[in-house]
Amino acid sequence: MAYDLEEQEQLASLKSWWSQYGNLITWILIIALAAYAGWSGWNLYQRNQATQAGQLYEELQRGVTSKDNQKVQRAATDLESKFGKTAYAQMGALAAAKSAFDANDLNTAKTQLQWVAENGTDEYKAIARIRLAGVLLDEKAFDEGLKLLEGQFPEQFAGAVADRKGDILLAQAKTEEARAAYKLALEKTDEKNPARQLIQLKLDAIGGAAKAAA
Repeated sequence: MAYDLEEQEQLASLKSWWSQYGNLITWILIIALAAYAGWSGWNLYQRNQATQAGQLYEELQRGVTSKDNQKVQRAATDLESKFGKTAYAQMGALAAAKSAFDANDLNTAKTQLQWVAENGTDEYKAIARIRLAGVLLDEKAFDEGLKLLEGQFPEQFAGAVADRKGDILLAQAKTEEARAAYKLALEKTDEKNPARQLIQLKLDAIGGAAKAAA
């Protein structure tokens, strides 16, 4: 009987505790389960997005291989509109820009590069700005190209930025400024980077090596 009384007291205590905190605990459990369900659903959504974006990117690459610029541009546009937050969209836009450039469609090339420059991560933005400056160089829009190369870039792109500036300055017949830009490009480019050879050739062509030796 003593055991029964003790059990009844525990049960009464439990009922009292549940009466006081039961609703709170129930809501905490509901919120926790909803959060878990949302997290699981978001992860599934992200995986599905990545899978679909990957398939579109593969289609784009097939267009690149077959030199089908229209197919490349369609796939890139779909990637940007449907999966713009993925790396596939940024890589696709860069590939589409090159495809358009090779097809002598400079307006489309600039549009694709501008999209990356506005929507990409820092690294992709840097690549897009440098390449877009190159397109502007071909169009002789020198001031616009130089302006695009101003501002902050990730440190690993310092050499490429200086090299592109040198190209634009040289096209403007600003030889001294171009020489300084190419020298900076050499300083900022890793010795193992094959691009150094081309930078050195351009510097030698405008007397950079001779002046340095003097």
